[in-house]
Amino acid sequence: MVPVRYHPNFKRHSRLERFAIGEDMEIIEGKALKLKLRNPHKVLNVIPKSALLEEGDVSTVMVHWGLEEAQVLKNLRIKNVPSPIVAKYSWPGIYQPFTHQKQTSAFFTLHRRAFCFNEPGTGKTLSVTWACDYLMNTKHIKRVLVICPLSIMQAAWQNDIFKGAMHRRVGIAYGSKEKRAQIINSDAEFVIINFDGVAVVEDVIANAGFDMIVIDEANAYKTATTTRWKVLNRILKPNMWLWMLTGTPASQSPLDAYGLAKLLNPSATPRSFTMYRDQVMHKITQFKWVPKVDAEQVVNSLLQPAIRFTKDQCLDLPDMLYTEREVPLTPQQLKYYNKLRKVMAVQAAGEEITAVNAAAKLNKLLQISCGAVYTDNDEVVSFDASNRIEVLKEVIDESTNKVLVFVPFRHSIELLYDNLRKDNYTVEVIHGGVPAGRRTDIFKRFQEDADPRVLVIQPQAASHGVTLHAANTVVWWSPITSYETYAQANARVHRAGQTNKCLVVKLMGSPVEAKLYKALDSKEQAQFNLMELYKDELERT
Repeated sequence: MVPVRYHPNFKRHSRLERFAIGEDMEIIEGKALKLKLRNPHKVLNVIPKSALLEEGDVSTVMVHWGLEEAQVLKNLRIKNVPSPIVAKYSWPGIYQPFTHQKQTSAFFTLHRRAFCFNEPGTGKTLSVTWACDYLMNTKHIKRVLVICPLSIMQAAWQNDIFKGAMHRRVGIAYGSKEKRAQIINSDAEFVIINFDGVAVVEDVIANAGFDMIVIDEANAYKTATTTRWKVLNRILKPNMWLWMLTGTPASQSPLDAYGLAKLLNPSATPRSFTMYRDQVMHKITQFKWVPKVDAEQVVNSLLQPAIRFTKDQCLDLPDMLYTEREVPLTPQQLKYYNKLRKVMAVQAAGEEITAVNAAAKLNKLLQISCGAVYTDNDEVVSFDASNRIEVLKEVIDESTNKVLVFVPFRHSIELLYDNLRKDNYTVEVIHGGVPAGRRTDIFKRFQEDADPRVLVIQPQAASHGVTLHAANTVVWWSPITSYETYAQANARVHRAGQTNKCLVVKLMGSPVEAKLYKALDSKEQAQFNLMELYKDELERT
């Protein structure tokens, strides 16, 4: 992962709950800022509501403490200018905000365009909600479009807006084009839509009066050649507010920063992707590029302005513990695993399975370990995965609380669901085919009711935004290839409100699984080469 330095945290200040102001600055009766400046005219010449109180080597200037004035002072590079939100906002809702959430909201209000890289579980959605509510109160914005994964439209965003600003009208633009358009054209002040839904109603959005766009899990826009990226780029106008949120920026490669920066600050971003690639990557062979020594610094400077809080900085969360469970493949699994590894084909249940590229072949090996393989004809061949099922049951039985099980493949989910139900475990499943409303109901019951005790999830379907801290044990049925999804999925239990130690259990029964887990756990690595992993697996004796 290429880390991104976050915006400097506010220093301690007794009058405003650790919100710092500059050493040469004082808040006067909550209405004005008194500044000590060596060059007072850089302020007096651009801020009408300002006055010179005392002139000298260090002059004293009084400035009206409004949002526009604070933004101008920030743009003049005066350090630690406080946003008026810290003293002029009531922070409504059912939760008392953490200090780091207030600081994040304050940062947002001072930046028309900004990144937020706060870690999962730090309450970014509420920080955004309060910042937007404040900007609506002060007449700086009227309508907000939230673009996010389907799985968190209701469970995270709608619920958090209700909890933090229940006086605001919220609509979810989901369903047919007509239904989406109806919500967008309603009087909702917050409209929530999923990534791919934006293209369906692009023309409606463009004429709906949105002056703020918030993108949650912004890595979905890391590639500037996708239709998704191009649609959003057409919608964005220079005067729009744009806030982009992700806890894992450029997690796979420095190249992932380009699409984000090109949306947020195009004038400061290299004109073409090729120019940017040459700036941060070094070409080793025709197909292999590695990050340059200064790639981290380039990414850090490009993804600005930005703020970041880690959970350790702001929340007293218990430790996250990781462990591995060795699960021998059954004789049937081992037989076909080795056959596929050696001859690139497997014969099972009368179906021949061939692999067409390295990634597909690795997936076939992982599928055998998981207990269900997809053929090239989109049929499914089941394998005996009893060893893995028994170990999973052991982990569930040992857990004192609820359990999340992440399973990469759909038919393995169905296999596992049937086996757990047969042994009287209360279990529900979430995968790409489960409708949004059904997902919300399952998440709610998992969090609030005694049953289900086990939730089996396809990682891509619920790795973002959702809080599932009723569980404190996460089990990986098999590894995946995306560090971002891996980290986000683990963070579903390690969030504010968790009162127990959290445990991540990784089930592995094959060398390729062990190597993938090792790559996921060494998160400093920008990316792992699937082709090299595949070759290593074939050459293994």
